[in-house]
Amino acid sequence: MTRAVQRVAVLGAGSWGTAFAKVLADAGREVALWARRPEVAAAVNDTRTNPGYLPGVELPTRLRATTNAAAALDGADAVVLAVPSQTLRGNLSGWAALLPPGRTLVSLAKGIELGTLKRMSEVVAEVASVTPEQVAVVSGPNLAREIAAAQPTATVIACADHDRAVALQTACATDYFRAYTNTDVIGCELGGAGKNVIALAVGIAAGMGLGDNSRASVITRGLAEISRLGADLGADPLTFAGLAGLGDLVATCSSPLSRNRTFGERLGRGESLAQAEEANHGQVAEGVKSCVSLCELGARHGVELPISDAVRRVCHEGLSAAAMAKELITRAPKPE
Repeated sequence: MTRAVQRVAVLGAGSWGTAFAKVLADAGREVALWARRPEVAAAVNDTRTNPGYLPGVELPTRLRATTNAAAALDGADAVVLAVPSQTLRGNLSGWAALLPPGRTLVSLAKGIELGTLKRMSEVVAEVASVTPEQVAVVSGPNLAREIAAAQPTATVIACADHDRAVALQTACATDYFRAYTNTDVIGCELGGAGKNVIALAVGIAAGMGLGDNSRASVITRGLAEISRLGADLGADPLTFAGLAGLGDLVATCSSPLSRNRTFGERLGRGESLAQAEEANHGQVAEGVKSCVSLCELGARHGVELPISDAVRRVCHEGLSAAAMAKELITRAPKPE
C-alpha cells in the first residue's frame, strides 16, 4: 500500500514553492517550508506572509517555515522540490542524505538541465539514488499568484507509479485546486520545459507590436515542435493536448504574470538580455537557459525546433527580434 501523505516538506520558498505549500496546507496537510534566507522563514512564521514573493497573501497556520532542511524533512511523507531547474542538482546533493527513505519526491521545476540534458525527474532519481517510480512531477497552467489567491485551476501530477500519483492527488485537493493523474512523466516534463521557451517567443512578438494572429501562430507551431520532440523521446502525444501541454502553454504565453512572457516582451522591444534581466530584478527567465538545453536535446535526437532555436539565437547570439520574425515566416513551405 502507498503511504498516505499527511506531512509534506516543501524545499524552496519562492513564489511557486510557497503557493504549492499553501495548497497542501489548505488541503489539510501539515507543511514544513524550507527557506534559504532566515528573513523569509521569519516572515512566514511571524506574519503568515511571504512578502518578497507573494505580497498580500495570508498563509495558513498549518504551514510552518524553517531554514533547517533536516527539520523540514523529519517525518515527511512526501518531499516537494521547489527550486529552479538549473540549481536542483546542487541543492538536492546537499539534501540527499537527509531524505526519508521510500518517500515520494516531487519536482515542481520546469526545465532541462544544461550539460546533461536530463529532465528534472531524471536528475532527482540520479542524485537521490531512487528509482524513477519514486519521483513525481507537477505541471499545468499554474501561475503562482493566481493559485495563492485561491483562483480555480487544474494541474497534472505525473508519476510512473500510479498509486503515488493518486496519493499526491488526494493530498492537494482543495475547492480551488484540482489535480489529475498521469503516468507520462516524459510528456509532462517536456511540456513544462518547452512552454517557457515558446512563451519567450510569444513575448518577443508582443514586444514587437505584433497582434493576435502572430501570437496564436507561434503558440500553435510551438506546441507542434514540443510535441515532435516528446514523441521522439517516448511521450504520449495526447499529453501535449492536455493541461501539462496546451494548458500550461496558453497560460504562460498569455499572462502578464508569466516571467518568460514579460521577459520576451522586453527583448522584442529591443532591450538586451542584460537589460531585461536588470528590469526583472536580476532574475533570468527559466526559458533563457532552457532554450539552450532544449535545442541541444532536439539536435541529439534529430528533431527540428525552429522557434526554440530562434529564441536561443536571440538570447545568446545577438539575433534581432525582427530578423527572428522574418526568418520564421520565410521558412520553406511544407504541409502542417
